[in-house]
Amino acid sequence: MNRIGQIALKELRHIVRDVRSLVIAILMPVLMTFLYGYAINLDIKNIKLAVFDFDHSQASRRLVSDFYNSRYFIPADRVPSLTDPEAIFKAGRAHVILTIRPGLEAALSGRFPYELGLLVDGADANLAAAVTSYSKIILYRLLEEMKGNRLNVPRISLSQQVLYNPDLKSSHFFVLGIIAVILMLISALLTSLTIAREKESGTMEQLLTTPVKPHEIIIGKVIPYIALAALDGLLVWAFGVFHFGIPINGSLGLLSAFGVIFLVAALSIGILISTLVKTQQVAMLATFVTTMMPSVLLSGFVFEIRNMPRVLQAITYIVPARYFISIIRGIMLKGSGFDVLWHQALGLGILALVLLTIAIKKFEIRST
Repeated sequence: MNRIGQIALKELRHIVRDVRSLVIAILMPVLMTFLYGYAINLDIKNIKLAVFDFDHSQASRRLVSDFYNSRYFIPADRVPSLTDPEAIFKAGRAHVILTIRPGLEAALSGRFPYELGLLVDGADANLAAAVTSYSKIILYRLLEEMKGNRLNVPRISLSQQVLYNPDLKSSHFFVLGIIAVILMLISALLTSLTIAREKESGTMEQLLTTPVKPHEIIIGKVIPYIALAALDGLLVWAFGVFHFGIPINGSLGLLSAFGVIFLVAALSIGILISTLVKTQQVAMLATFVTTMMPSVLLSGFVFEIRNMPRVLQAITYIVPARYFISIIRGIMLKGSGFDVLWHQALGLGILALVLLTIAIKKFEIRST
């Protein structure tokens, strides 16, 4: 442990002395959060809709069919009952719950007013806004068709309630994804440069001639960057909370624990890259390609994973940001706990362990 501590202390001195890189490492995540938080806004499709039909009429079946036959909604995962709507959303079984109480058939004949119930997962502001628009279009088309020769359209309205993000702010959804993407990039970038720098300066050979073992070098070099990456994560998180007003509905302790696992996975990617390249310039380029692009495109940050081809869906399982984006959005916006997020944490933990093991093995092979 003393040798690992000495390696960590040596790496910490490198970080402190390189003031320009330190400033960039701290300020760049905040700047990226600010820019992406305002710039990204996308449409939503393939919305998972759960239907509870208590009317059991031809009209209710027609309405449900119209929803599913549109290009916007798809059937939700198996939903047992409506006793706890929030549990349905937290588990990710559905994005929207449509409740059709008895009386729809009679209301379509124009006898009395009627309200349809629509409960929306507002954690994704774009999704909630799209649901409002799409649902009204589908309902009004049905009412026009049912109107027939009558002068008045049946008095059927849509009563909508949005959970988790009632103001439909896009920043709440995207900024949390940005935190994961930025931490992935910065963490891998920091560690990918450290061993490449040792190679360029010729000090790696000196390190290898000491009694310090290769795995101790790796662990010693990773420890300071875990602290620096955690500081970056805290700054970006605080910026999102206080500037964009992102709510805190879950356990920060749980988020911190999962965040450390995520940082280990990201730092391991950087170490792995640094063992394969010889210069800092190549390490930086390789880091951008292997972390930034997959984290943006294949993590669910921008594009829904379920909309991707099956080959790409399989590839997403080796992208650490995929797991952490689900974790941070679930904890911050929905208040999800370990009972809901354990499978995400398990996948992230296995991936972090595998990446760190491969990085250490590769370093040991190339140092012999």
